[in-house]
Amino acid sequence: MASPKTIEIVKATVPVLEEHGTAITTVFYQNMFAEHPELLDIFNETNQKLGRQQTALATTVLAAAKHLENLAVLLPEVTQISHKHRALQILPEHYPIVGKHLLGAIKEVLGEAANDDIIEAWTEAYDEIADVFIQLEDDMYEQAMWDGFIPFKVVEKSAAAQDIAAFTVAPVNDKSEDKQTIDLSQLNLTAGQYITVKTDPEDSDHLALRHYSLNSTDTDKGIQFAVRRDNRDGHYGLVSNHLHDEVEVGDTILLSAPAGDFALNKDLVKQNDVPLVLISAGVGVTPILAMLEEQVTSNPKRPIIWVYACQNEKHHAFKDQVDKLLESAEQVQKRIFYFEDNQILDDTYLATLPKPADIYVCGSMPFMESMIDGLVMLKHGTDNVHYEPFGPKMSLQAS
Repeated sequence: MASPKTIEIVKATVPVLEEHGTAITTVFYQNMFAEHPELLDIFNETNQKLGRQQTALATTVLAAAKHLENLAVLLPEVTQISHKHRALQILPEHYPIVGKHLLGAIKEVLGEAANDDIIEAWTEAYDEIADVFIQLEDDMYEQAMWDGFIPFKVVEKSAAAQDIAAFTVAPVNDKSEDKQTIDLSQLNLTAGQYITVKTDPEDSDHLALRHYSLNSTDTDKGIQFAVRRDNRDGHYGLVSNHLHDEVEVGDTILLSAPAGDFALNKDLVKQNDVPLVLISAGVGVTPILAMLEEQVTSNPKRPIIWVYACQNEKHHAFKDQVDKLLESAEQVQKRIFYFEDNQILDDTYLATLPKPADIYVCGSMPFMESMIDGLVMLKHGTDNVHYEPFGPKMSLQAS
């Protein structure tokens, strides 16, 4: 644990971090990538350009500063981040690089205000924080279903909606010496997990990694996940367009093992007194679909409220699969919202949800913020609201 003096100094910097945190993390990324351009193969360029990564890191640093004497209170958030680190293959040797440039950015942005005592305190604090991540991630590497990125062949590709492609991939299983082999029947997938795809798009000078949620835990044919083509608001989704346009049945892609802790509350799956509420928008339906599958397979008697929003009927993802699963459940409420028809999923609808309820939400960052704010305002306990945004998670919360 950090020394009392370090804790006192770091906590005293909280107001400064609140004011300058994003500026510090922006400088941090600029300097780190300038010295270590190979790390651009790991970090999501889109999140960098939109400022999401900078905001998420600033929020994480601020939370750590506030709770340095008891980092255990941040364990849920740290665990979620560590899952993504493991999926991206971030290793212990990366942490000293991050520490060097984070401390350098603090000094650069704050100037003379960052005196020797502050830099020394933050050096000790960073080592403490990094050790928490490294220990958690070490356990995750031990528990991963396979090591690193290994090749999978695309065995099925289909349109789940106008802009969403569903992939099924099976391990190549090169049986030459020292190669890993995967038995699909032995994989224990969890609804809500994601895989990470490593690509080498022609339009980029770097490798590109992206997380994609599983839309089913059924591995009879292979691992199933979905990808939305990300071309909205002038943005060109490097990996999503590559997977949509360049990757076909028979091609090979690289995947790291499933990760994530966005999962159904196992204690409630078998019970019928607390309704399951599944709320999603667009491709956010992907992990929620897997959860619906798990629930109706395990206990079709539990009340289910299915809520889905998207642009229009053409963009309605996995419609037939969802309807088939809902037909297997005994108590179902279903609400669909099409934005083009001015059907808005807002607090007016959220106010109709029962209490207590076990609620799971997934979608874009603005959608997530709206849903979480609305549910909290309506007094749904934070322990009852579970979510998985498509982006850096800490940017949605200020611990």
